[in-house]
Amino acid sequence: MVTPGAKRDAVAHAREHHGLSERRACNLVGVSRRVIRYRSSRPDDGPLRQRLRELAAERRRFGYRRLGIFWLARA
Repeated sequence: MVTPGAKRDAVAHAREHHGLSERRACNLVGVSRRVIRYRSSRPDDGPLRQRLRELAAERRRFGYRRLGIFWLARA
């Protein structure tokens, strides 16, 4: 399975190097134009992920549920 990000890259490559329109590049790759134009509105959770990894390294036997509770209790 090809990820949407890889499809976006393929469309961008076709447009830049072959001078295709967005519509033709999307048809060539076989992807909807909506997928190409989509921009995620998800907030960056990098610091949270890093902190949970640190806690997981300290508390090797904790599962993800217990780590989440542990993190909330300390925050």
